[in-house]
Amino acid sequence: MTLLAEVMARIPLAKPIFDEEMANAAMGVLRSGRWVKGPEAQAFGKEFATWCGAEAAVPCQSGSAALWAALRLLEIGPGDEVIVPGLTFIATATSVSLVGATPVFADVETDYWCICPDDVNSKITEKTKAVIGVHLFGQPFSPRLVEVCKQHSIPLIEDAAQAHGAMLNGKMAGAIGDIACFSFFPSKNMAVGGEGGMVTTTRPELAERLHRLVDHGRDDSLESIELGTNLRMSEVMAAIGREQLKHIDQWIAIRRNNSTSIGHSTKTRPEGTHAWHQLCVLSDDPSGLISAMDSAEIDARVHYPVPCNRHSVYQNHPQHNDTLSVCDEISHRLVAVPVHPSLTDSDIERIRSVLHLRSS
Repeated sequence: MTLLAEVMARIPLAKPIFDEEMANAAMGVLRSGRWVKGPEAQAFGKEFATWCGAEAAVPCQSGSAALWAALRLLEIGPGDEVIVPGLTFIATATSVSLVGATPVFADVETDYWCICPDDVNSKITEKTKAVIGVHLFGQPFSPRLVEVCKQHSIPLIEDAAQAHGAMLNGKMAGAIGDIACFSFFPSKNMAVGGEGGMVTTTRPELAERLHRLVDHGRDDSLESIELGTNLRMSEVMAAIGREQLKHIDQWIAIRRNNSTSIGHSTKTRPEGTHAWHQLCVLSDDPSGLISAMDSAEIDARVHYPVPCNRHSVYQNHPQHNDTLSVCDEISHRLVAVPVHPSLTDSDIERIRSVLHLRSS
């Protein structure tokens, strides 16, 4: 390591933001003694729905819990199939398995890396009960995917875990499909001081059931009238989330500015607005790029090195050894570099310099 690198502060890949207002909101809840099932979670859901343009929204324990709830909301189970992208975080696929259904893996687009609508169309059968489209790294999926699902009358679930603030043809993530699932993991565009998620829906007839599913399937009389479980978010985290929601638009704008300032080869969809949860660079030498970043005291990593169908958990899946040509070509080459709102001008210049040297 050079002397210069020794005195430079390391730039993290992600850095959650926590300020005095969020601390005060959390402490206010703790002092109130109302730690669960209170006004904060109810308000957070309403405010989030208004922000993204959904009919209703309900906070829950994680993005993975949100996916499970979405599938239960659509009454998907054994014997059913759900089409998912091969390139995504594994929870997109395992949520389908956890309700007893079968994930069917589709390839992704060459340019934008989101699920390929044409491949989805080719894999629809009479068993297909939903499609989960992932807004990967904050890039909205194709508008063609919306058309395909409408043509076949198949519900479209948005995996928006990485897409707070992304837009497609004027609609914000969370209000594009039938149901959407968000994550508030600390690395995401907004967080809640721990694990957390949100489920939104654009369908009024699903709104009441959505509220029930996260609370043991109970109605106002506390009778369980359908299968649910405890997916509730704590009041402390909801209070922090409400404060984060006040800043999210500004933070996303900074992410977009940072992405532009860093300079990169990542393509963005012309009909969409990227939310830049991750700035991933397609590299011919990912190990070399990560090593160069490390030498400059910059965190970087590959997202995601193994397509979902090739994970060991799916070793008995009929598609385990199938070729998904684009997934197989790019999965091990997508290197994420920092783009978060806490980057300074000097941080951005350091990241930019390494990228420029590696591409020259």
